[in-house]
Amino acid sequence: MEWLATAEFAFNNKVHIATKSSLFKVNYGREPRVGFDIRKKEKHVKAEKFAKEMKNRHEVKVALVKSQEEMKRYADKNRKEVEKYKVGDKVLISMKDFLMELIKRVIKKLMEKYIGPYMVKKIISENAVELELLVLLRIHLVVNVRRIVKYQEQVEGQKKILPLPVEIEGEKEYEVEKILDRQERRGKLKYLVR
Repeated sequence: MEWLATAEFAFNNKVHIATKSSLFKVNYGREPRVGFDIRKKEKHVKAEKFAKEMKNRHEVKVALVKSQEEMKRYADKNRKEVEKYKVGDKVLISMKDFLMELIKRVIKKLMEKYIGPYMVKKIISENAVELELLVLLRIHLVVNVRRIVKYQEQVEGQKKILPLPVEIEGEKEYEVEKILDRQERRGKLKYLVR
């Protein structure tokens, strides 16, 4: 219905060639009022005050929207796309946020950065997943996705499988393909072999 009123207003406000004025002026003897044109200032003080208040509020709202957009742009600068996980995916958990009692056991710089792999049991939200964890870990089953990374299966040939030792005269020995290097440490020779 709003479009009908708009069309009617446009038709009545149009200057016609024959009369050289609008239909509204021909019928009522004056031009139609458009918007808030205040005619007598002394009688409409409250209306003026209300109009100023609304204008100020609108300016404040525009400033807030602009500020929010700037904050969002600044926050999104360092944000990366969130990895989508599915039930059954294997993930590694970051050791960065683990309890201090776990860290005390090992020298920090020698500690692994990630442990696992663990299976995703349930998707809680796009930011949290529930994992199948060992009871020994003493952490909550629901983990934020920032603390986990997708587990990559090892490429063929990447995992070094040690050959089985050969038993000679009751002692286990390994067959050496090639001696790569040697070094003396504390009076004993050490060899780097393949």
